[in-house]
Amino acid sequence: MTSKILVEGVSDPDFSMRYIDECDENALVILENLKQKASQQQLQQQMLFNAIFWQAPIGIAISYRREPIDCEEDAFFDVNTMFEQITGRNKRELFRLGWAKITHPDDIEEDLENFNKLKLGELAVYSMEKRFVKPDGSIVWVNMIVSPLNTLNDHTYKHICVIKDITRRKEMEDALAESERSKSALLANIPGMAYRCKYDTELTMLFVSEGCLGLTGYQSDDMLYNKRHSNLIAPEYRTALWNEWERILAIHAPFKWEYEIITESGKRKWVLDLGQGVFNKNGEIEALEGLILDISDRKRSELELIHHNEHDVLTGLYNRTCFDKFLEHEITLRVTGKRAVISINLSSVHDLQMKYGIHYGLDVIRKAADALNSLCTDDRVLFQLQENQFVFYVKDYKDNFGLLSFCTSVSTKLESVLTIERIGWGIGVLELAQPECRDIERLQRYFLVASEKALSDFDNAETHVCVFDQELEHQVTREEEVTSQLVEVIAGKNPRRLCMHYQPILDLKTNRICGFEALARFKSRSLGVVPPLEFIPIAEKTKLIIPLGMLIVQQSLRFLRTLTSQGFESLQMSINISIIQLLHKNFIRLLLVCLRKNKIEHKNVMLEITESVVSSEFHRINKILNELKTLGIKVALDDFGTGHSSLARERELNVDCLKIDKCFIDKLKLLKDEETITSDIISIAHKLGHFVIAEGVEYENQMQYLKRHDCDYIQGYLISRPLDEQAAIAFLKLGRNENRF
Repeated sequence: MTSKILVEGVSDPDFSMRYIDECDENALVILENLKQKASQQQLQQQMLFNAIFWQAPIGIAISYRREPIDCEEDAFFDVNTMFEQITGRNKRELFRLGWAKITHPDDIEEDLENFNKLKLGELAVYSMEKRFVKPDGSIVWVNMIVSPLNTLNDHTYKHICVIKDITRRKEMEDALAESERSKSALLANIPGMAYRCKYDTELTMLFVSEGCLGLTGYQSDDMLYNKRHSNLIAPEYRTALWNEWERILAIHAPFKWEYEIITESGKRKWVLDLGQGVFNKNGEIEALEGLILDISDRKRSELELIHHNEHDVLTGLYNRTCFDKFLEHEITLRVTGKRAVISINLSSVHDLQMKYGIHYGLDVIRKAADALNSLCTDDRVLFQLQENQFVFYVKDYKDNFGLLSFCTSVSTKLESVLTIERIGWGIGVLELAQPECRDIERLQRYFLVASEKALSDFDNAETHVCVFDQELEHQVTREEEVTSQLVEVIAGKNPRRLCMHYQPILDLKTNRICGFEALARFKSRSLGVVPPLEFIPIAEKTKLIIPLGMLIVQQSLRFLRTLTSQGFESLQMSINISIIQLLHKNFIRLLLVCLRKNKIEHKNVMLEITESVVSSEFHRINKILNELKTLGIKVALDDFGTGHSSLARERELNVDCLKIDKCFIDKLKLLKDEETITSDIISIAHKLGHFVIAEGVEYENQMQYLKRHDCDYIQGYLISRPLDEQAAIAFLKLGRNENRF
């Protein structure tokens, strides 16, 4: 009898179900051989599995449950070393915790859902990217695959889990996503577009961002390969831009250029192109890429700022800043045509402003500017250097006759505006010689001097035009020399060049010398003696009068102290003061310092100011004069009757003395007593509460007239010429010894 025996442990299907006869010995031998062969195959398979399991570069877990396992050990649970490294936990921790507790909270729901479907057979396998939480709280991203694990027994949690660490990849993906997001946000929000184009003369577009629609009016597709246009760049910029690209690419530098584009609607826009070349490994240019930004608003503000910086607000004409740049450029050009600057001096408008107000004067300036602007052509450009000064830059005129003819046209235009205002003007002409003068400041001084001279001669001249010539150049050179030497005196290098002379003042009632008028003298090393009427205006023009005037005050008060020390007490020192000095904020303080230093009583000092300067800033000056009067310092109004006299203002003015100008005294020699008005001036002064000093008395009959009409004091050559310090002291001593005064 034979029986069928199942051969156990044989995995080969050829041997899995083999029947042999129990009595057949040959069959038993064969069976034993088969068993040995199957055992060897199992061992080899087990060794291969172990090698894969423990050496695999991925994490592997067998029958890894989501919940903790109750028993200490489980033969069906195992993890390889890589699984432990990835999760940061050893086998025992994983055994006790289960995978659910170390899964990131945001991933647990999806993982459980998939795992349950796997258990129910709804999924044959599932994979997902999830995060494990390591013991230190850090996160590790893994790519996980979970599938059923088929075993011979019926285990309740038989599955296999394979994981691969993808943390680095996720970080890179996140960084790339963030980069793409930032890039997308940047390109969507820049006021312009990004581009990549060929390096050809048409700058053929290979890529443009969506911002091109807002910038150019063209869709992105329309821009590619220049489908709907050949070039956005305004024609006048194309050559310069191409040349700049060539220059930049040659040195591998960044490109930066501002130009205008023409949009789809024909509108012009200012853009800033920020680009660079793209080179291959051989250094050859493959493309150009960069950003084109809309800077229209900024450029508009910039151009407005430039306009305001280079144009006068009132008239809209080019101003001094623009003229300086223009002239600097012009004098460097090598041109053959004639060129000249025509300077128009309207300083007399200042008188209108003093009478009728600033706005009235500005309106006259505006009208004059409009009239002059009508003469502008391509060869005649008009500038306004300051409120009351205009210049024409004239070029390519035929000859001097043509230049003077144009000056006549200028004068005619001004006459239509200014004659009704009863004010004058001056036109200065300076021809530019190349390359005789490149000093812009000197050139400006030349034509200013010419226009000032023309204005000063307005009443006596017919053309009101003065051409700058050698004589005027000599005058300018002399002024510069005087200015230079005055600076040296003020700096203390040659203090003796400034000396003081003193002209005695006679009291007609006591017939005694009551004081002196201090008169400054300047001795130039190259020009000799320079009269006050020359160097004082130069000092005022250059503002040197402030330190120079204080030197004059100091020397005058030192001499007064010397006189007092020699017994000549109660003498008065009269010192001429410039309006610029008077208006200086520290003038009174410095004057008081000098008085205190020289121990001079305030009542023994009188300051002389000219009548004409008072009219310019009457209220401000009168306030300062009141301060001086309060301090006990006397003030005299010099040259009375020759300036803008106003009896109403003379009454208000805080002065103590009126000095009658020499021109009135000179007429006493020629006119009868009843024909002169000098006596009336004396009477008016007394009624205004002032005492009177008559200047320029040279003859006896003049003095007698003044005595008869109660003039208080006189000075002039009849008494004495101005004297230096030693001569003045000798004069006083002689008069005292001989009882002459």
